[in-house]
Amino acid sequence: MNDIEVKLKAATTTICFKQYVSLPGDVVVTDSNLASKLSEFQPIIVPAGEKSKNLTEYAAVLDQLAQRGAKRKSRLVAIGGGVVGDLAGFAAATYMRGIPFVQVPTTLLSMVDSSVGGKVGVDTELGKNLVGAFYPAQQVYVDAAWLKTLERRQWQSGMAEVLKYGFIMSEEFAVSLENNPMLDSSDLRANETIRACIELKRKVVEADEFETTGYRAILNFGHTVGHAIEKLTHYETYTHGEAISVGMVIEAKIGEKLGITPTGLSSRLTNTLKAHGLPVNSPTTADVENIIQSMRGDKKSVQGELSMSLLTGLGECKLIQDIAESDVREVLSES
Repeated sequence: MNDIEVKLKAATTTICFKQYVSLPGDVVVTDSNLASKLSEFQPIIVPAGEKSKNLTEYAAVLDQLAQRGAKRKSRLVAIGGGVVGDLAGFAAATYMRGIPFVQVPTTLLSMVDSSVGGKVGVDTELGKNLVGAFYPAQQVYVDAAWLKTLERRQWQSGMAEVLKYGFIMSEEFAVSLENNPMLDSSDLRANETIRACIELKRKVVEADEFETTGYRAILNFGHTVGHAIEKLTHYETYTHGEAISVGMVIEAKIGEKLGITPTGLSSRLTNTLKAHGLPVNSPTTADVENIIQSMRGDKKSVQGELSMSLLTGLGECKLIQDIAESDVREVLSES
């Protein structure tokens, strides 16, 4: 596959479809799942899992950089999934006011979504990704061979984001996955699917890099409810993709109730997610009051109102603000 360039206002990220080889002077960050495979790089190691994406681990990475004598031209290389990329990227953005940053995504989710677009950051007890920056990687090295190391659950988690792209931006892509699910990394469509998702995200990011027009918010379809589910379960019960899967179903139902999403589209989405082994409901949503309270803290909210990106058709989506709480409450109560 040919490489892709994501041209942003501040920098250009090159998406390279080839294996990454560490250069002398690089500082590698990875998680405990991959540490043994990367011992030759003497990496900074963070515990695997979303709970590591916090200010404590962020400070620990900064301390390690200083202890190793990293300078302004030292490259920080994140090898791992979305948690590693977000955490290391935020450290790179702030250490010595910014050092070169490279990503080597090793999960499907990080290949198609989190490694592209420049968002880096950490969670706090009050919400997901509340502390962060826009700091695009100089290079992202996508090597589909990493997918063979994934457990099935992590593959399914990544497919939630893959399916999101189809339902918000490409009817053809959505229908192809609806009719012929991708169940594991042995699927011969894996490489072309990764590239298709990156191309779709590139279009959005280049049009609205810093989320100033609301267009980039379409990438957050399912995330308003999904992030609330993650927060209320302390990032322990669901993978990110699983929470987003449930969130997409609920937000599609909210869209239908508001007359924004065509009737029946939530059922098609639900069936497609089920076919890919993803959850479509969660007992957490029964905690309506806390779910709504968490949603009010979402970054898309301007003054505490409920805002979310909703489907306007198959392959179409837009940010809707000031949604009536009563409508959201009713859908959550029925889910």
